[in-house]
Amino acid sequence: MTPPQLHHRLGARRHLLVAYSGGLDSTVLLHQLVQLRHCYPDITLRAMHIHHGLSPHADEWAAHCTHQCQQWQVPLCVERVTLTSNGKGIESQARDARYAALARALLPGETLLTAQHQDDQCETLLLALKRGSGPAGLSAMPMSTPFAGGELLRPLLDVARINLEQWASMHQLVWVEDDSNTDVRFERNFLRQQILPQLTARWPHFTDAAARSAALCAEQESLLNELLADELALATTAQGSLRIAALNDKSEARRGALLRRWLSSLGAEMPSRDALTRIWHEVACARQDASPRLQLGHYEIRRWRGALWRIPCIPAFSSTPIVWHEHSQPLTLPGGLGQLCWQQGGAPVRFPLSHETVSVRFHAEGRLHIVGRERGRTLKKLWQELGIAPWLRGAVPLLFYDDCLIAAPGIFVTREGAAPIGQCGYLYWHKGLEL
Repeated sequence: MTPPQLHHRLGARRHLLVAYSGGLDSTVLLHQLVQLRHCYPDITLRAMHIHHGLSPHADEWAAHCTHQCQQWQVPLCVERVTLTSNGKGIESQARDARYAALARALLPGETLLTAQHQDDQCETLLLALKRGSGPAGLSAMPMSTPFAGGELLRPLLDVARINLEQWASMHQLVWVEDDSNTDVRFERNFLRQQILPQLTARWPHFTDAAARSAALCAEQESLLNELLADELALATTAQGSLRIAALNDKSEARRGALLRRWLSSLGAEMPSRDALTRIWHEVACARQDASPRLQLGHYEIRRWRGALWRIPCIPAFSSTPIVWHEHSQPLTLPGGLGQLCWQQGGAPVRFPLSHETVSVRFHAEGRLHIVGRERGRTLKKLWQELGIAPWLRGAVPLLFYDDCLIAAPGIFVTREGAAPIGQCGYLYWHKGLEL
C-alpha cells in the first residue's frame, strides 16, 4: 500500500492514534502516515508504545520508538502495563493489557490504527479453524470496528507482509525484532515459522485466498445480523437478558444464531458449538425448581424469571463483619464490589451513635422490619419480594450498627436505621463489577 492508497482508505478520518510496537509492520504504517501528513497537513498524528515488560529488551524497544518518533516529529506516549491473569495464555493477557491501554489513550474524535496485515489475517483464520469456530470466528479481523467510543482501523489488512518488507527496504527503515517471535510455543509463532512458509511455498497465493474466505464469512455474518436483528431485539429484555420463551420454537440453527448474537451484544467472546448446546440444555431447559448456572470464562450464564442472564462470576463473601472504622471516609468493599460512602443521592439513614460499631456484612438472620412495610420478613423473603436476582443476594453490602441491620444501600432501610430528613446521612453504594 502506498500513501495515496492509504489516504483513500482513511477517508474523512483526520485525527489518528497509531499503535506503534517498533516492529516492521507498525514502523511501515507510521512511516507511510508521516509521508501522508506532508501532503495533508490537516492530519494529526500520535503514536503509542505499550511497554509490557516481558522482554529484557523492552526498555531498548521503548527507547528506539522514542528516538524514531522524535525524528519523524510524531508525539509518542510510552505506556507501561501490568498483565492480569484472564484464564488464558500470556499472549492473550498481553493483548488485553495492550488494548485496555490504547482504549484509555484514545481521544474523542480520534481513530486508532493498528498494523495487522494479510499474513496476520491468515493466522487468525487458521487459529479459528483450530478452535472449531463458526462463520463469526472465521470472519477473522474486520478492517474497521467500533472501539472505546471511537473506531479501530486496520488499513494494512489486505497487504501481504512481503510488501511491507519491500517498502521498509526501499526506504531504509529500521525496526526492532521481538525475540519472542521465534518461540514456537506460542500459537501464532508456530504458524508463522513452521506452517505458513510450507503453505505459501506450495500455494503462493494462500494468504490472499484465506483473506478472501474470511471476508466472505464476514459478509455472511453481516447478512445474518441484518436478518435476525428485529427478532433478537424482541427476545431481549430491557435489562439485557434473553427470554427463553422466544427461543423455544426455533430450530437448533436459528436458536444458536440468536444465542451467539445475544452474547456478542454483551461483549462476550464467541462460544463454541458445545457451549451453545450446554447453555440451552443445562441452563435454559433445566428443571423448573433448579438454579442452573454455566461458567464461561469469568462469566456465568444463569436462568431467572424465564430468561437467560450473563453475569460476572461473583465470589462468596466471608461471614466475618468488615468494620468501617473511619465511616466519614469511603469503605472499599471486597471482591471488586465497589465502595460505600455518604453522599447526596444515597438512601437516607441515621448516623451511628458514638458507642455503635459500624460494619458491613453480607448475611443477616431473623425477621427484619423495613421502612414502608408493616410485617417483618426474613432477608431471603425480602430478596424474593423485591426482585433481587439470586446471584446478587450474597453480594449486597448490608450496613450494621453493632448487631442491628440498618440498611441495604439503594434497596431498603430498616426501621432501626430510619431518621427524619435533615437528621440523617445519605448512604451510597458505588457499585463495582457489572452489578
